[in-house]
Amino acid sequence: MTENIRFERSSGNVFKDIGFPEAEAERELLKADLAVEIYRIIARRKLTQAKAGELLGVDQADVSRLKTGDFNRFSVERLFAFLNQLNRNVEIRITPTKNAKGHQRVVAV
Repeated sequence: MTENIRFERSSGNVFKDIGFPEAEAERELLKADLAVEIYRIIARRKLTQAKAGELLGVDQADVSRLKTGDFNRFSVERLFAFLNQLNRNVEIRITPTKNAKGHQRVVAV
């Protein structure tokens, strides 16, 4: 039996795909990218959530929220500060785009 599977091509931003307004979708994707990088650093250092919380100045529950994708409580600026606490510089680079509107992305090196 052949089953027809319907799919819709992603825009590249899951928040936009599920109906967030464009500006909010960009901000949420940026926060998600930052949170993922924060949690990757925590995992690479093999820190417990409690130890990571001490380092970041938050409680263990906030570290857990980052891990599970519940980052609504965190501003982009606060996520930048977490990266600084994890010995990372945050640089903002502005480049031209060929599209009508630009986008925001995180590139970790």
